[in-house]
Amino acid sequence: MSKIDQPILVSFKLCPFVQRAVITMLHKKIDYTIEYIELSKKPDWFLNISPLGKVPLLRVGEEVLFESAVINEYLDESYGESMLPKDLLEKAQHRAWIEFSSSINNAQHQLTQARREQTFRQIQSDLAKKLAHLEQQVDDKGYFSGDSFSLVDSAFAPFLMRSQILADETGEDSLEDFRKLLKWRENMLSLDAVKNSVVEDFEELYNEAYYERDGYLVQLAS
Repeated sequence: MSKIDQPILVSFKLCPFVQRAVITMLHKKIDYTIEYIELSKKPDWFLNISPLGKVPLLRVGEEVLFESAVINEYLDESYGESMLPKDLLEKAQHRAWIEFSSSINNAQHQLTQARREQTFRQIQSDLAKKLAHLEQQVDDKGYFSGDSFSLVDSAFAPFLMRSQILADETGEDSLEDFRKLLKWRENMLSLDAVKNSVVEDFEELYNEAYYERDGYLVQLAS
């Protein structure tokens, strides 16, 4: 594939939804280009091609795709062997859990923004209920299903990475009561496609971002 044909991913450095697409491309060994923008100063060219004004965007020639789940399915169907099951019902179930992962990522983001302990604990409790459902679904082999990497794994890997960073920094581990999720996280964070899906100073940038919000997590990390 020539460089002009390479997909161009428009991103910012901390977005978990962008990271999904990077993980998929690295896993599939897709040649791609990534272009970072600042969300606080979105360039006009970006606003002109992004219907929702959000990342990720995937530019393919003159065409533009938005929404991370759609981008991931396009990449999956366009390059190599599919990362979704062949069975239609099982495929639909995987798609449902990919959608569910968005609520997990959003809850985690809310944790980093909560200013009061009461608010933090309520979000934490709601997240734990969601994770309890996930614990029942995830396999015991370190992947979501079976012994191979899937689009569900790429969808949840950003949350799992951030949960480890937060646990290391604050002592609060969202996964501590979930044996299979802990094993899943350990395996995901050992994979090159996941490790290499963020910028080198990602952990520092991620911690710096929630310190700047000066929420309850900062008190836990003190």
